[in-house]
Amino acid sequence: MSEWQERNDKVIAEFHANGGKVEGWAQLILLTIKGAKTGKRYVTPLMYVPDGDRILAVASKGGYPTHPVWYKNLLVNPDVTVEVGTEKFETVARILTGEERAEAYAKAEKVFPPYAEYKTKTDREIPVIALDRPKK
Repeated sequence: MSEWQERNDKVIAEFHANGGKVEGWAQLILLTIKGAKTGKRYVTPLMYVPDGDRILAVASKGGYPTHPVWYKNLLVNPDVTVEVGTEKFETVARILTGEERAEAYAKAEKVFPPYAEYKTKTDREIPVIALDRPKK
């Protein structure tokens, strides 16, 4: 098992043991996505931005020049499971574009100011993903 996977496994275990809270982390979701090549389900801890009845996820990868693997998987398999706190729901991830994406990214920068720096470190447009809660 890779060092990265071991770290993620510890974060996931702490998230489940503490109702979604992980010491030393900002607010997190667990996003379960099916792998594009393997079809295996992967759980990824991600910071998130609350936005009304939806959650915003930012595929920043710290401003690296390539998209994170979880985002590439999401493009192929947008049906995801979201865990936030003790809530768990299934949804179809939606990649935001244009003005909606710009507004969502600005919200994300207010929640986590390093996002402003990340966008200056890369030539790619950092994707913002909307995870809508199911209608009741």
